Amino acid sequence: MSVLTAAERQRFKSCPVECKILRDRITSLGDYFASISGVVSGSDTFWFRGHSEPQWGLIPGALRPTLVGSRKKALDLMSDFKRIAEAKLSRLPEPDDEFKWAQIAQHYGLPTRLLDWTESAITALYSACLGPKTDGLVFVINPIELNRLSDPSRPRILDPQSDRGLILRYLKSSPSERKATRSYPVAVNPVWSSERLIAQKGTFTLHGPMFSLNKAGVSSLVGIPIMKQYKKQLRFELRRVGVDEMTLFPELEHSCKHLRMWSGLLEFD
Repeated sequence: MSVLTAAERQRFKSCPVECKILRDRITSLGDYFASISGVVSGSDTFWFRGHSEPQWGLIPGALRPTLVGSRKKALDLMSDFKRIAEAKLSRLPEPDDEFKWAQIAQHYGLPTRLLDWTESAITALYSACLGPKTDGLVFVINPIELNRLSDPSRPRILDPQSDRGLILRYLKSSPSERKATRSYPVAVNPVWSSERLIAQKGTFTLHGPMFSLNKAGVSSLVGIPIMKQYKKQLRFELRRVGVDEMTLFPELEHSCKHLRMWSGLLEFD
């Protein structure tokens, strides 16, 4: 596997995440797995997240607006979502199960304090290969190391039931960021509430008083560059191993989109 030139590495300078960006040139799945094998270690747990554009940060949707008022508006949408969901969903969480409500809202596109990750390196690569006109990045993180930053006595990923109190405190955090805090974002295992979450092996980081992972100083956080000129080839290789729009998004509309793309009736996104 070759390495990126200095000019090619410059294309990833717009990334706001302060972490090591590898120099590996990823032209195939073989290159990708070789690159990952140099990052992950032993039996440790690692999570992955794919960005189709390098300038995106590691901050959840509800906390991205720059104005406090806008962030509060985004967070306050949850109460409206709950009212609407009563009429739309056949199975509802318990009224006080705030994490499950947030997870369902995230699934349907509402901005929340959750940031999507995955246990699957392949799922993250698929996401990074969207948008063929821009470079992409796959981020890798050790979620247990992340949780130790806020509490060294917690060498595990949070559980929605046994850690319910802590999770609730994060979900109810102020829309104003506290920069001088040890309340780092925390890694939380999901409630398996949808086919899509299961297919994508989805997980979450939950962001409280510290909004972003961009400058959190997580030593395991690494970026793997995905150059735009190799995205289409990588998508073809992913399809060969059964990873595409239809397998990662089980909903029928995504199956139709998949059929249109691979028949040539729709451009790859």
